Amino acid sequence: MCAVLQVILLGILAGSAARAQTAPAPLTIGQTFTLPSKILKESRRINVYIPLGYADSAKARLPVLYMLDGGLGEDFLHVAGLVQVLTGNGTMRPFILVGVENTARRRDLTGPTTSAEDKQIAPQVGGSAAFRQFLRTELMPVVQQRYHPSTEKALMGESLAGLFVVETLLLEPDLVDTYVAFDPSLWWNKGWLVDQAQARLRTYAGPAKTLYVASSSDDAKIPESRRLEPALKAAAPRSLRWYYTPMPQETHATIYHPAALQALRLVFAPAQGRGGN
Repeated sequence: MCAVLQVILLGILAGSAARAQTAPAPLTIGQTFTLPSKILKESRRINVYIPLGYADSAKARLPVLYMLDGGLGEDFLHVAGLVQVLTGNGTMRPFILVGVENTARRRDLTGPTTSAEDKQIAPQVGGSAAFRQFLRTELMPVVQQRYHPSTEKALMGESLAGLFVVETLLLEPDLVDTYVAFDPSLWWNKGWLVDQAQARLRTYAGPAKTLYVASSSDDAKIPESRRLEPALKAAAPRSLRWYYTPMPQETHATIYHPAALQALRLVFAPAQGRGGN
């Protein structure tokens, strides 16, 4: 009887070991932390991806790419994949990717508006100044403390997040060094931001900046969007390296991934591959 029990026990243990070997395990691509915000009066989830080979290097001092719509169910995963591939094949400089997950997207990414139609898109709109203050005074210092990056920073977003990117360049250009916007919603507030563009560009006298804008076939139908490239041609200072890339083969729903692939290769290319206007 003891021998039989021993055989049964060994069989159970072997089966348990086999199941343990095939049991699914969590797939980890980066880090996540929650940041309480006094400015926004809520906690925000922050997702971070660091290119392979740099995570444990205190001397790496990588620049930071802050991406809006940066939740796991938003755009973080596919952008992290692009960063992984492009840094791996040497067509993009290594960057720390910091994704800011949304809570009230239309509140945070829009400026004030006098348009009744704009005000109907969400219970609260017009919070972009507060959201920039959150980025500047709460998130960026924490990223500096946790990851010890270099001083170089970039900001990337699409649609309303692209509007926020362009608005930040024109209203608070010192926030980051590089601005990347895909199909920015420049129709907001009856095109007020585009109306301000030439005057604000002409008066800019700060350090060098980079702007990349991509537009889809849908964006090309919006009058306010069509005015941005002429404004850049007419008034962009020499210190602004800018790119305006029409992508007529893409729609507003499909532009993000192909535009991000092009933008990351172009504006974050290794030094010998950089050019611009």
